[in-house]
Amino acid sequence: MRWERLFAEMEARFEALAQEQADGEMADRERVAVGSITARQRLAGALDQPIRIRLAGGLTVAGTLRSVGPDWLLLAESAHRDCLVPWSAVTVVLGLTAATGPEPTGLDLRFDLRRALRGLARDRAPVQLAVSGWADDAGAAGAGRSSGELTGTIDRVGADFLELAVHAAWEPRRAGSARSVALVPLSAIVLVRALPLG
Repeated sequence: MRWERLFAEMEARFEALAQEQADGEMADRERVAVGSITARQRLAGALDQPIRIRLAGGLTVAGTLRSVGPDWLLLAESAHRDCLVPWSAVTVVLGLTAATGPEPTGLDLRFDLRRALRGLARDRAPVQLAVSGWADDAGAAGAGRSSGELTGTIDRVGADFLELAVHAAWEPRRAGSARSVALVPLSAIVLVRALPLG
């Protein structure tokens, strides 16, 4: 009887040790798996979900996440108003669930911010740009913000800049409607809102 109790205790200890080791290995595998998840995958898990994004310059935008590109996010602020957010301008994203999505591949990776902006230029769509480190003469950046806004039509997109024909949002782009042309480094763009025509 004594031997049976001794063997039972040893077997219980062995099983407990084996379980501890298995639990430790599971925890290690979980840490490795979580450590390989990218921000894009986390955001892809929030597609069609409402989120809030805090941007450089103190701006906050809220809406439904529609798409995640290699260096940008597309957010639907309302039924008729989308905004393109460069990933480099994001400081915090709120409202994510625990879900993750797939890492973009192939064409998704080639459709970068420059190509998205070129699409807006091709469509001649009026846009509103929030630009970091700039306020117009009237102090458009506002209290506590370090970004200003420009409205107009994107004329060209280069390797690291865009040219915006500055005009009122409600005016179509015509030769006489542009007040000036602004060269904006892509690195200074905080937000691009597509505006409705007219």
